[in-house]
Amino acid sequence: MRIIMRLLFVAICAMTLSSCGYNTMVEKEEAVNTAWSNVENQYQRRADLIPNLVNTVKGYAAHESETLASVVEARAKATQITVSADQLTPEALARYQQAQGEIGSALGRLMRITENYPELKANQNFQELQAQLEGTENRISVERRNFNQATQDYNTYIRKFPQNLIAGMFGFEKKPYFEAEEGNNVAPAVEF
Repeated sequence: MRIIMRLLFVAICAMTLSSCGYNTMVEKEEAVNTAWSNVENQYQRRADLIPNLVNTVKGYAAHESETLASVVEARAKATQITVSADQLTPEALARYQQAQGEIGSALGRLMRITENYPELKANQNFQELQAQLEGTENRISVERRNFNQATQDYNTYIRKFPQNLIAGMFGFEKKPYFEAEEGNNVAPAVEF
């Protein structure tokens, strides 16, 4: 009789633990980690395009060395800041976003100066690099959105009852979101 009671107890415990949500939390956390890896992958793609773009512009606009240097410097800073998926804190993500934002600003300045060089804009290599960069910026946007969706799904799941109890016991913590950069909520003034 004791053997039957023990087997029954083990069976009930197994069924209870299998539906406690731990495995789902692991799956959702892995989805966040995968989404983060995809974001990093796209930022790395952009960083890899920058040297080719700078060298192409350098040939046509050598006297714009300050702008070219700022792009190279921003790229160097951004590639030094890495955040692994298990170190995703709001502070770490903010530092990462700031470094990536500096690259975006520097690239924006670089693209504005190219307007002064029609022969550069006509260069096939430059046009291809510019198209690749634009495509990469779109991919970054998509991957950031996917990351935020995976993060929202995970955060919502671990905060619901009774999963919040299990999450607390096993150390599942809320993950930060990508947020819009400061000042992006103001429309630029257009004057003619």
